[in-house]
Amino acid sequence: MATADSGTVRVLDNPGGAGAMLKAILPIVPGVNQLPGVKKTSKGLPDLVLRREGLEITREGVAPYAAIAGFPKKDVAPLPYVHNLAFPLHMALLTDQSFPFAAMGLVHLENSISQLRPIRFGEKVDVAVKAANLRASTKGKAFDMLTTVTVGDETVWEETSTYLRVGGGDKENGDSGMDLAPVDQTGAIWSLPTNLGRRYATVSGDRNPIHLYPLTAKALGFKGHIAHGMWTMSKAAASLEARMPDAVRLDVAFKTPIFLPGKVRFGAVPVEGGVDFAVTNPKNGAPHVLGRTRAL
Repeated sequence: MATADSGTVRVLDNPGGAGAMLKAILPIVPGVNQLPGVKKTSKGLPDLVLRREGLEITREGVAPYAAIAGFPKKDVAPLPYVHNLAFPLHMALLTDQSFPFAAMGLVHLENSISQLRPIRFGEKVDVAVKAANLRASTKGKAFDMLTTVTVGDETVWEETSTYLRVGGGDKENGDSGMDLAPVDQTGAIWSLPTNLGRRYATVSGDRNPIHLYPLTAKALGFKGHIAHGMWTMSKAAASLEARMPDAVRLDVAFKTPIFLPGKVRFGAVPVEGGVDFAVTNPKNGAPHVLGRTRAL
């Protein structure tokens, strides 16, 4: 997995907040998106690394996230938790004037996390994020947000979040994404309440309007509000937590949105080196998320 370890470095003390979401929305507002400082003019990804430093992992900080995803109480952070510390850097980079695409409207296609070892409560981490690998997709332009998390000089956690800008895809030669196997659906049904997006937003910092209310989602082209993909990934990871080693890679591909409120089916099968899993529509078996875990 590639790392965010080169480029112009900018350290941010307190990224995120309401200002980041406003900066994400303005480039899609007609008229406003032509103003200096808002208009997107870059053609390539910026050679920029954003960092947060000295973030302590605490039981109190982790607890609300662990509860909403269903992780058991342990003395280490849940596998996907650190994504929440990286997400403000993702938003800061996506909304930077040097970034070529508007943040609002990007589609989160895939996510891969490699945990080299668990992060213990009381440890302080540095988080670095960089955009890389702009490429043609079958449905538009894809790129990766690379996250590297270190404790001192030790790399303990890495993530690749793949995003899509829809439009002008190359159906013949474009990147078609991960090749993940389907899974027979015989597992548990999850019932997702209508306020799940709002609850997850409070613990993750991802307050994208498509997750909050039907009206805010409809304003952005959805028929209703949808669950966060990273909540679904987290819930799946919590369901598999007892079957994952300390050093593990978790891959997911987000296939179709989960509208709230709703029900989904989770299924998992053991394979050599790990587990294959899926979150599907219980009525027709259509996949919402396909995923796998593999020991490192």
